[in-house]
Amino acid sequence: MNASNGSQLDHKTAREASSTASNVQAGTDDTSDMAGDSHADSGVSVRFILNIPNVLTIIRLLAIVPLAILITHWPEKRLVTVIIFAGIWLTDILDGFIARRFNMMTEFGKLFDPFVDKVFQVVTVIMLFSIGLVPLWVPLFYVLRETFMLFASTVLLTKHQVVVYSDRLGKFSTLLFVIAVGVVYLLPTKYMWVKDFIFIIPVLVSFSATIHYAVTQIRALRAVNNRRDRQ
Repeated sequence: MNASNGSQLDHKTAREASSTASNVQAGTDDTSDMAGDSHADSGVSVRFILNIPNVLTIIRLLAIVPLAILITHWPEKRLVTVIIFAGIWLTDILDGFIARRFNMMTEFGKLFDPFVDKVFQVVTVIMLFSIGLVPLWVPLFYVLRETFMLFASTVLLTKHQVVVYSDRLGKFSTLLFVIAVGVVYLLPTKYMWVKDFIFIIPVLVSFSATIHYAVTQIRALRAVNNRRDRQ
């Protein structure tokens, strides 16, 4: 009789322990979901994985070099420059679509894709300024913005193992940038006065994306610190 009661107590204790473990795990999952909402991960392994989206991202990075060279030959190489510029942007859309559609998303792609966007934008506006197609404040803004974001991302990754990924607002600002550059590329010479105003909206949206990015980084860092405090 005592042995039977002891066995029942043991089973009850085991069930309670199992329930407690499940609740702890659920709490951990909730915390992870909250961190995911801030587009941040801690302790991630960012390494290159050979797949189509990542290869397209590397090709897009390499294509920036001939783009910069062709811009210096403006307007003789206008058509080729526009084609390569459009190709870089379309490749950005394509690699994202393939990654999501065929489940090929990687930590490398999430981190490196927005980095290539930064290089693409900064190199383009600097080269356009060098041939007089955009005013000084345009490359000045993009250089300062991308320098800040690169520095902040590096600190979070190296010091806190936190990766903050690109979001829809950042992608939208890139789209507006591409449209503005496209207008400058295709605009007849007599309408070139537009170049002094065409980047106002892209810059404002990009500035908003930067503020949102900074807030996201702060939230991600707090989430990591809270997890560490609980451990």
